[in-house]
Amino acid sequence: MSSVAIVCPGRGSYSERSLRSLAGGSPLVERADALRKGYDLIPLSQLDEAGRFSHATHLRPANAAPLIWLVSVVDAAAVLERDHCVCVAGNSMGWYTALAVAGALDFEDGFRLVQEMALLQEEHAGGGQVIYPVVGEDWRADPERHEAVRSALASAPDETFPSIDLGGYAVLAGTDAGVEHLLRALPPLQVGANRYPLRLVQHGPYHTPLVEAVAERARDKLRDLRWQRPRFTLVDGRGARFTPWSTDVGALRDYTLGQQVTQPFDLSLCLRVVLREHAPDELVLLGPGNTLGAVCGQVLAREGWRGVHSKQDFERVQASERAPVRSLRR
Repeated sequence: MSSVAIVCPGRGSYSERSLRSLAGGSPLVERADALRKGYDLIPLSQLDEAGRFSHATHLRPANAAPLIWLVSVVDAAAVLERDHCVCVAGNSMGWYTALAVAGALDFEDGFRLVQEMALLQEEHAGGGQVIYPVVGEDWRADPERHEAVRSALASAPDETFPSIDLGGYAVLAGTDAGVEHLLRALPPLQVGANRYPLRLVQHGPYHTPLVEAVAERARDKLRDLRWQRPRFTLVDGRGARFTPWSTDVGALRDYTLGQQVTQPFDLSLCLRVVLREHAPDELVLLGPGNTLGAVCGQVLAREGWRGVHSKQDFERVQASERAPVRSLRR
């Protein structure tokens, strides 16, 4: 039995290739569809079974967030049946999934958390996120790109903010004016088929003080969630751990509905804590999609994990019998 750390994806992981991710008749899908009725929203199974992917429909936060959450929770249930889980983490919105996977919230309250947060984010008009690579083609740190990010943020301090440290990428956020500034100030880069800086579609200024009002509304609307100590250790976006034997559930609630919303989320630090403190045989990446594969590889390279120091090293180790990353979806 493998020792695994489960990593849950964030917004943007459900794409055209993710349609029919919920096929298979899991009873969890039926439970989620029943909960969606209370919001007068399209059943998630219906969205997932659509004949074609609609950016307007599938990427709407109120649909995308619970779709991602549900696919990940279904995947996690299968993993927990066959592997020994040592900890659970998640990128950005994936933190809400991690809470349900680890048992800090039950299925119904976990669903309610992600659905309500998505609806509150929709109410918050303006702003967005921009992603920019800070490593070279070999995944080694690029000082010039790091300096470009620092300079872009420093030249518009009240309009732009760091949002997520995402392995070899910096996710930045800002007001509408701030996003336009970032798109102008960051030097253009072509990496594969993508051109950067890249504005993320239908993403608000998450993990910044700009969404303090969202956090305040969430604390009011979700004050009756039934928090409990997790069954598995949770590692958050600060690198802090909530363990089964020592978690202060009040602190877990306050972080989730406070700092997790309004302060930068450091997934790179989170994964370093997972590796150093729990030393799993594998990082298991839940679906939908496979958005965290390269990100995890970049963190492994930064750590020098199992001799990995570059993209080439990661590809070599990943092709061996001791692959450190297992993606459940493609």
